[in-house]
Amino acid sequence: MKGMILQRLISGLGLLLLLAGPAAAQSESAQPAPPAALIRLHDALGLTPDQEPAWRTYAAAITPSAAAQARHQQAAELMPRLPTPRRIALIEATMAADQADFRLQGLAVVHFYDLLSPAQQRIFDNQTAAPASESRPLRAPPG
Repeated sequence: MKGMILQRLISGLGLLLLLAGPAAAQSESAQPAPPAALIRLHDALGLTPDQEPAWRTYAAAITPSAAAQARHQQAAELMPRLPTPRRIALIEATMAADQADFRLQGLAVVHFYDLLSPAQQRIFDNQTAAPASESRPLRAPPG
């Protein structure tokens, strides 16, 4: 059973990578403008010239990649045509790729945050916190 699940996960990941490759390569060249919230954060932080390279690395890391967007779009298009076991494998592969992306984003955030002064860290925390209306518990409440 465990081997079968692993085989499906690997085949789903392979399918996902095969499909995402060409689409990601085509869309990597088109870089969208940074979101307004990112511009506001940059301006509010009042970065020093020494902090600017770390900012650029941070901003690039947290911006959704064309590869990730293509991966999600292609998975959504494939989903209705796949039998259930392949859908599960595709979902698992997509989640694994998203988790890997999240780890890299997290590392970039921590690295950048460590270069900020305490005052800048407070600004960063305030501007990047989700509004109370958008915050959700990690788990659904029982009942």
